[in-house]
Amino acid sequence: MILNSKNEAQIAVRRRYGENRPLTGEFDEALAVRCHNGTFVGGKTGSVLVYKGIPFAKPPVGDLRWKAPQPAENGDGVFEAYYNGKSPIQTEWRSELASFYPQGEDCLYLNIWLNQADQTPQKPVMVFFHGGSYGWGGTADPLYDGKNLVSKHSDVILVTVGYRVGLMGFVDFSEIPGGDAFPDAPNLGLLDQIEALRWVQRNIAAFGGNPGNVTIFGESAGGGSVSLLPIIPQAKGLFRRVIAESGSVALTFSKKECRPFTERLLKATKAKSMQDLLNMTEKQLMEVNEEVNAYNNFPQRDGRLIPENPYLPYENGDTAGVDMMIGTNSDEMNYWIGEIGGIVPYRFTVPVKFENDMKVLNAEEKKRVRVFMNSLSGHKLWRMTEFYNELMFRLPAIHQAEEHAAHGGRAFMYYWTVPSALPLRKACHAVELAYVFGNLDETLYTGERADEAISDTVMQLWTNFARTGNPSTESLEWKPYSKQERASLVISEDSHLSSDVLRKQRKLLSPLLPRMINPSYAELNYNIPFVRKAAAGAALTLSGLAATAFFAARLLDN
Repeated sequence: MILNSKNEAQIAVRRRYGENRPLTGEFDEALAVRCHNGTFVGGKTGSVLVYKGIPFAKPPVGDLRWKAPQPAENGDGVFEAYYNGKSPIQTEWRSELASFYPQGEDCLYLNIWLNQADQTPQKPVMVFFHGGSYGWGGTADPLYDGKNLVSKHSDVILVTVGYRVGLMGFVDFSEIPGGDAFPDAPNLGLLDQIEALRWVQRNIAAFGGNPGNVTIFGESAGGGSVSLLPIIPQAKGLFRRVIAESGSVALTFSKKECRPFTERLLKATKAKSMQDLLNMTEKQLMEVNEEVNAYNNFPQRDGRLIPENPYLPYENGDTAGVDMMIGTNSDEMNYWIGEIGGIVPYRFTVPVKFENDMKVLNAEEKKRVRVFMNSLSGHKLWRMTEFYNELMFRLPAIHQAEEHAAHGGRAFMYYWTVPSALPLRKACHAVELAYVFGNLDETLYTGERADEAISDTVMQLWTNFARTGNPSTESLEWKPYSKQERASLVISEDSHLSSDVLRKQRKLLSPLLPRMINPSYAELNYNIPFVRKAAAGAALTLSGLAATAFFAARLLDN
């Protein structure tokens, strides 16, 4: 299902909006939980209790705009917890349903699901961070509803977290007059996540959860986030386990790669200083975001919060205290066929990105790429697609896992092959989410109702890992990953353990990992052989060039 503007799903998300109010009269104490910042009264469906829109930090507005999150203050008030908090500021985008939910700067809220029928003490806690290319997404997306997961796995508590993205969450002001007062701005979204985890540590026991058994998990930008949090000292001790789906520390930008976004922001706002930006209203920020959001930054390897080499803490054993599950999908890049408008723009965009990335490689590295491309069959477009499947997704995940395992940690690797029913998507980016949450009727990425048996297996694997650090089931043994065995669980209709999946591809391209090839596209050069050849052959008209530039800006927007 490809969503069009204002379709039924988008309208339904809008209609779910409401504002939680203080309660001054009587309330159902059976639905109320006392937290440090107030008592929150949730709702109930069957045996599942849900608490939505609980603030975990002060609203990042006014003097706190573009500042590190501040803890929610102590309070004795009683509040409704019926509605999601607002989505962070972002452009509306058809594959990000949370973007159609009301947005605002005041977006630091979390949701909690638990099964009242299960009285297991000290329940394991799973905390989810959504994806969206660090520029989109939110907890209001129905794909992330936790009711089905905790219905089937009643001893688990699920938390979903909102955090700042894009213009408000990842922007570098260091070269703007007055910007030195905002040193955290390049990575605010990650700091929001850490503050949410602090709130969980402080309050989850009141919901029946075990603060000593917290698993953080996420997909895409969320997978990148939970890969970065173990290497950030401020996050140490806030969680015990990590599940990274289609994301790793490779989904980060250098300081240089972050500059174009700031330049576009200044051009769009005509701002000359930080004070000019601080004087903007929320409405003005939302309007300018329409112009710049397509070029949003990823977390910055600033050498302050995130090392310039984000693999180094894994290689040094700094992450050994957490268990890790990490994996990718076999056809990650095929997701963007839908994102950029179909196969025609995709067949122009990928070669442009590819030729730009080849420019930074040395002769030996280029030779490796040639050997890799020649080892594959099929059209060159699909061979380039596989190159990016490897360099931006699978190989970074493998390196993260192997170094974690080699230096005292325990890692489990998976390789997802269950396909989408959408044309050309195959086992694309995000296709696993409906299975993980048990939301089988959310067909945005699967194209049709997800297979219930596969979903049951996946939910069992994920929750087993959260319980004990071992995802194996009674019928499916999942061995830890190591450089020696390289055991990976191939998730399919007949899931099975395999050793060193795509070994030849791994050995060819792994030496390119230090290049940190990532989804940065802000400064793509169109004066390249592919574009010149296409233009000379009359295959690319002036309007086609404009379309290519636009679609390049959407190349990796999840």
